[in-house]
Amino acid sequence: MKQVAIVGAGILGLAHAYTYAKRGHKVRVYERSPRASGASVRNFGMVWPIGQQSGLLSDLAMRSRDLWVEVLQETGLPYLPTGSLHVAYRDDEAAVAREFAELEPLRARWLGPADVLSRSSSVIPEGLLGGLWSKHELLVDPRLILASLPAFLEQKYGVEFHFSTAVSDVRKLPADLVYICSGDDFETLYPEVFANSGVTRCKLQMMRTAAQPAGWELGPALAAGLTLRFYQSFKVCSTLPALEARIQAEMPLYNKWGIHVMASQTADGAITLGDSHEYGLEVDPFNKEEIDRLILDYLKGFARFPNMEIAQRWNGVYARHFDRPFFYEQPEPEVYIVTASAGKGMTVSFGLAEMLYENPSRNF
Repeated sequence: MKQVAIVGAGILGLAHAYTYAKRGHKVRVYERSPRASGASVRNFGMVWPIGQQSGLLSDLAMRSRDLWVEVLQETGLPYLPTGSLHVAYRDDEAAVAREFAELEPLRARWLGPADVLSRSSSVIPEGLLGGLWSKHELLVDPRLILASLPAFLEQKYGVEFHFSTAVSDVRKLPADLVYICSGDDFETLYPEVFANSGVTRCKLQMMRTAAQPAGWELGPALAAGLTLRFYQSFKVCSTLPALEARIQAEMPLYNKWGIHVMASQTADGAITLGDSHEYGLEVDPFNKEEIDRLILDYLKGFARFPNMEIAQRWNGVYARHFDRPFFYEQPEPEVYIVTASAGKGMTVSFGLAEMLYENPSRNF
């Protein structure tokens, strides 16, 4: 049995804690805040295999999905195995969605307008050409999950949590093995490793509606044509450059701010909306009203809900490396840095933690 220390109680840290603790190791988690408050609680809560490239990332996403279901069923926490719909209103959008369905028939399939509308009453029917349907995506409420998982891990697997505890020197931790899952904190531990790493920050803006009427359901998580040019999985499509060129010509501000628009439902019935992407180590702490307006304007072109009132607005910041799917480094023996999951943390964390447990020398 190893003594394992994990720095950071975001989803990557919790996934590593679960992976080691359920295999009988003694795990301690150290979190500088009273509870996780970073990117892990500021996202859609989408477990999103459809967005991951075939190969390693797709496999990790599907394995993570299985592990999510295992964890959620153990804890009794709510989740929605709703799948996803990418709806198309322009010929170039439909071309990309159709091609992807032909290239990846096990991952998604093309639906005509009637079938799309039968799966979601929120989709606007006027001008709808169809949609790309995937059954694999599921939704969790990140705020509820990140607040609840520590107690579960503590009670069932004996994981010790040390909240409000900043770690400035891992050598002082009672551990044989250390994982640093500290998100976009590049300055506290091993700053020299981060300095020349190519890791940067990404700021995103998001919103959430007020709760929808009792019993009303969004159904599948929704996305549209903008999202087809955002996720790497769609890069396999030969029809994608035409869509990208049209968006740049007609909608340059959406490219300027890295906007694509998605909607997912939370446990309390509200709808989470977003998002944008601004890159750079120095993060502007202030939201831009222009970005929120662009998101809402585009949303109104493909979806509507009974209650469109925006109840909350916020931003999140995550670590990103443009050349690697994750930033994974070993700065000294038995110490590993794991970060820069780049917006796919909810999707791949459990699978990634399991893979690194089985092969800690894995390179990305």
